[in-house]
Amino acid sequence: MSVELPFAPVDTIIRRNAGDLRVSAGAAEELARRIQRHGADLAVDAAEDATADGRKTLMAADFGVERVVNRDSLELPVAPVDRIARLDIGDRYRVSMDARIALADILEDYADNVASAAATLADHADRRTIQAEDIETYFSLFE
Repeated sequence: MSVELPFAPVDTIIRRNAGDLRVSAGAAEELARRIQRHGADLAVDAAEDATADGRKTLMAADFGVERVVNRDSLELPVAPVDRIARLDIGDRYRVSMDARIALADILEDYADNVASAAATLADHADRRTIQAEDIETYFSLFE
């Protein structure tokens, strides 16, 4: 599966959780892959909710979001998040702008949690760089 999400915003999210640690390109790539998979899974669940309500448009509420944040406050770009949402649901559904922003917000929170834990793992391993293995270790420990 190709990665739809650009690595630069993912790298920025890791860096804001890294403190004095550096971030490898592999860590940003691995986290981008994980974010993408999580987003596609969430969109499948949201599509099931929309179908149950007789709709073909995913709404923010389908992602469990009642209040949508300001788009400008997000690091993750909305266009790739829309493509991520469509990975497993295709063009059978529309994704409203509020749903795209809500999903981007959810995925950014997800990335922040993983990045924070990866920084802790790198620090614990007495390394100065967060690496892909820190992201992988997080998922092997916590999911």
